[in-house]
Amino acid sequence: MSCQPAQRPTLYFIGVTTTKSSIMQVFPAWAAHLGLKDAAIVGIDFPLHADPAAYRAAVEFIKRDPLSLGALVTTHKIDLYAAARDLFDEIDPYAALMSETSCISKQDGKLICHAKDPISSGLTLDGFLPPDHFKTTGAELFCIGAGGSTIAITWHLMQPKRGANVPSRIIVSDRDQHRLDEIIRIHRDFKGGVAVEYVKADSAEANDSIVGGLTPHALVINATGLGKDRPGSPLTDAVRFPQQGIVWDLNYRGDLVFLDQARRQQQAQGLQIENGWRYFIHGWTQVIAEVFHIDIPTGGDGFDAISRIAQHAAKG
Repeated sequence: MSCQPAQRPTLYFIGVTTTKSSIMQVFPAWAAHLGLKDAAIVGIDFPLHADPAAYRAAVEFIKRDPLSLGALVTTHKIDLYAAARDLFDEIDPYAALMSETSCISKQDGKLICHAKDPISSGLTLDGFLPPDHFKTTGAELFCIGAGGSTIAITWHLMQPKRGANVPSRIIVSDRDQHRLDEIIRIHRDFKGGVAVEYVKADSAEANDSIVGGLTPHALVINATGLGKDRPGSPLTDAVRFPQQGIVWDLNYRGDLVFLDQARRQQQAQGLQIENGWRYFIHGWTQVIAEVFHIDIPTGGDGFDAISRIAQHAAKG
């Protein structure tokens, strides 16, 4: 990796296809709104499961460059943490628990590793789930993909403070047994009171079978990156979504096949369908607040204004 020293306060976006993200249009508009004078955003693209040396080079560059203030990490959160954790001066409790880096910031000369997904996923879920959804319906949760987002989502929904408003059962599937082993280890540390099943799903048909066995009102989440970082869906067109289910794709851009599959059944199955736009906003504003050391509202009129700015900028 080769980066030029930043000439103005810079936030990096470490991903796979960063130039295609709306954040490249949205960030300048947000920066103006938030008073972040001269702030810039720069994308750094790595292939999936890149060489650990590449992740270390990116972290080392940010660490030593004065005007490189931090980064948002997507897709590579777990791999970057595994490759570069020793380079951080501080690791926040969420990052240590979940073995991931979704945010890099600097404070008092220290390079800090954060996991912001538990916060942003919780804000997003609580924003679209009906009140006491799991408590009143006994709904199950199926997360397709065992990466950092699923770790954060399941952590949020396993919290003891939720009382009875937790899934009656959680199912996590992934093609990669290593990823499943890792989430099993992390869930063991959670000590959550929800039963979890882990399924090595080598095909979309295997995921179809799980979806077909879910009870009404279940929440089905595409946390694989399919539809954004790679084309396609973790399900086939033959899938049957649960009656009155909630379908959430963490993606908001790409071919979004998963969402198309749900929309074709929306009326017949009575589905509530959510894309990843609100998750995108919470995820980015949590990181921007940390990197630039400012307060950004997570709800109310202030958050609505930020959302409107993002929608307008993304269309432009």
